[in-house]
Amino acid sequence: MPARMHFHHPLLVLLLLLAVGFQVFDPSRVWKILIIGLGGVWFIGWLWARVLARSLRLVREMRYGWAQVGDRLEERFTLVNNCILPVTWVEVEDHSTLPGYSASLATAVGGEGEVTLLREGYCSRRGLYLLGGTTLRFGDPLGMYTVTLEDPASRALLVLPPVVPLPTIEVTPSGYTGDGRPLGRTWEENIRSAGVREYQPGDPLRRIHWPTSARRNKLYIHQLEGSPSGTWWILLDLDERVQIGNDWDSTVEHGVILAASLAERGLRENRAVGLVINGKSPEWLIPRGNAQQGWSMRRALALAQPGDLPLGEFLQRSEKTLGKHASLVMITASTSMEWIEPLTLFLRRGLVPTVLLLAADSFGGHGNSQVISEQLQGMGIVCHVITREVLNRPEARPGQAGHWQFQQSKVTGKVRVIQRPDSVDWRRLT
Repeated sequence: MPARMHFHHPLLVLLLLLAVGFQVFDPSRVWKILIIGLGGVWFIGWLWARVLARSLRLVREMRYGWAQVGDRLEERFTLVNNCILPVTWVEVEDHSTLPGYSASLATAVGGEGEVTLLREGYCSRRGLYLLGGTTLRFGDPLGMYTVTLEDPASRALLVLPPVVPLPTIEVTPSGYTGDGRPLGRTWEENIRSAGVREYQPGDPLRRIHWPTSARRNKLYIHQLEGSPSGTWWILLDLDERVQIGNDWDSTVEHGVILAASLAERGLRENRAVGLVINGKSPEWLIPRGNAQQGWSMRRALALAQPGDLPLGEFLQRSEKTLGKHASLVMITASTSMEWIEPLTLFLRRGLVPTVLLLAADSFGGHGNSQVISEQLQGMGIVCHVITREVLNRPEARPGQAGHWQFQQSKVTGKVRVIQRPDSVDWRRLT
């Protein structure tokens, strides 16, 4: 780290020059003592600061390379002094871009000593941020010099949107595997059961297998053979002109959380899920059904920002690019009628839409979401009105990394620790 030294007392130099001048023209013991005293203080301060600039080092480490909204962030700062002179004061200034987080601190380090300090914070907003760089400021105990060291080391931190349990949201199926015909909601009655699995939030209650649930004291559902692995396209509309609210309490954040949670549900049901975002930087992820797809979609949602393209125009551009015979789940806060006609074009291609309409009035905006919903329902398009209260609850910030996690045995009642806050390795910023 390159060091910069700043001298704080130019008056001392002036006094020293005057003493030297008086000593030249009017020699006296007083001037000699003054020259030695002032010169000695200046030299000691310079030497002390110079030695510390070459001996003090900072090691900055973090536990996590990614997190989700609500997770705890923990960093460790280690100051190492390799010389016998103590650092009587040192300031550590943090330049991280994570909202609401600052790791700046002040301390002291003894001669040939080491100090380790921990800083904690919470990830309150999704996005990609930098932890670091860091500026060190310290000086000699006489206050002559301040040394500034710039450490550019940093590490990217990706904060993902949370995935939350959702209320029952029926997504209109597009058909069975290999069959593109949109069928009614009675498909499950004609498909053989291939086993059972644990119930997950959002699973239809009519598929609960009661004998297994009673025997294991936990809800289980039929695992159906040939159940639709139909493709889901999730379309998130982030047209900035229709968004309402600020920060967490906004249609933007609620839409992102809704998209992330639906994507996780689709992948859990062994579907191929794709993601389309109408935002500042349009995102397009083709449908896949693997674990990597879940990570890719949450990363895209973490970086999504509102754009200026109207939903109706975006739908017209997207009509021929989403393929055929799939379920289209569209999330929007728009109460305009202009996008309804372009949406009907997807029906001709075998794309069956389900609209999740964020209720503008519940976020303090204008517009009647119920009118849009009734018109869509009249056209045979399923529409769910999502109010602010649906996701505005503690479960919407379910961060886990960096927290204690426990599990209680249903047989013995004993509780065991399954994750400790110190169970993740430290990573040095580079």
